[in-house]
Amino acid sequence: MVVKVYGDYANPKRVIVCLIEKEVEFEIVHVDGLKGENKLPEYLKLQPFGLLPVVKDGDYILYESRAILRYYSEKYKNQGSALLGNTIEERGVVEQWLEVEAHNYDPPIYNLVMNILALPLVKGEAEDPKVTKENEEKLGKVLDIYEERLSHTKYLAGDFFSLADLSHLPFTHLLMNHMKKGYMIRERKHVSAWWDAISNRPSWKKVLQLYK
Repeated sequence: MVVKVYGDYANPKRVIVCLIEKEVEFEIVHVDGLKGENKLPEYLKLQPFGLLPVVKDGDYILYESRAILRYYSEKYKNQGSALLGNTIEERGVVEQWLEVEAHNYDPPIYNLVMNILALPLVKGEAEDPKVTKENEEKLGKVLDIYEERLSHTKYLAGDFFSLADLSHLPFTHLLMNHMKKGYMIRERKHVSAWWDAISNRPSWKKVLQLYK
């Protein structure tokens, strides 16, 4: 069964990387958030909050990207990459760092993306330097913790690539390539090596080709 992934240019990338890593066949259904297609009644039947992405797997519908990552990693745990680890202890650490990404890393980098990229594009307003500065400082503190962690392990959950790493790919790519903030990664030796390792995975390169 082909999994349908509903999203626009930005939102489904995390999910698609996971599906590629797990060797699951998928189809992208484009929903243009800039045009408000995610607020139309037909889409709201799939996702009542109007957010992206959503997956439809036969009659099974699931939203919230990290929930989707966990679902497919568990459903196909014996297929493709072991994104949740191979033991209960490894899974615990994967879950820990996935939560760190969601609650500590994502908020400041999301604010930077919205302020630097989305605000001018969507509303035609200039970037707010104060918002940028505040969130750069917050993100820097998180990256300092990552630097310490990654001085001991190749990846966040250990010496294996997992959902904890995968979940960082879309927004960190924007930070590195579209916001001229790559120095935040590069000035931290171990974070820089980690980014090179995860961003050079064939699955991520395939996603970038899909959204070329």
